Amino acid sequence: MSESSFELLDQLNSELAAVVGMAQRSLVKIQNGRSGAGAGTIIHPDGLIITNAHVVGSKRLKVTLWDGESLKGRIVAVDRKMDLAAVSVDAKDLPTLKIVGRREIQPGQWVAALGHPWGVNGVVTAGTIIAIGSPVERLPYEGELIQAGLRLRPGHSGGPMLNKHGDLVGINMMITGPEVGLAVPAESVKKFLKQALGS
Repeated sequence: MSESSFELLDQLNSELAAVVGMAQRSLVKIQNGRSGAGAGTIIHPDGLIITNAHVVGSKRLKVTLWDGESLKGRIVAVDRKMDLAAVSVDAKDLPTLKIVGRREIQPGQWVAALGHPWGVNGVVTAGTIIAIGSPVERLPYEGELIQAGLRLRPGHSGGPMLNKHGDLVGINMMITGPEVGLAVPAESVKKFLKQALGS
């Protein structure tokens, strides 16, 4: 590779690292009283968080913000068929992510998934979108999913899946193979919130 190619890659790496660094401020850790922890994504500055239904589990939730502050979480809405849940905390002026629509994501695009796998805070894994639609596997889920070539682990669930601009394209859900992770599209998140909260 030429020197200019290395410089371009170095610039790209720096830009992507900065994007992820900013997005991590909207990532929270959610503990439900059982062992381990899941993730959540702040979507409203007044303390509204989106995560997976399988992450919340119980009504006693502890939510830890990016700066280490711990707050009591309250379940606002749950849809187990969509594997989504809305959680609120008593906080203001929290950092949020821009939500992008279905037409703005397509196979081949770079994405990054944030979470807390095995309890390790703020871990990032990256890859590209393989497909958007119903996966081959039979899942107890209604609707299309983002299928991405990246590794999700226990603790990534509920965290954000981002595009190269740091926008929210989906909510991490589960892994179906060594290199395939599934996420609920952000468009489905908006639909869930509209039905559950009227917003």
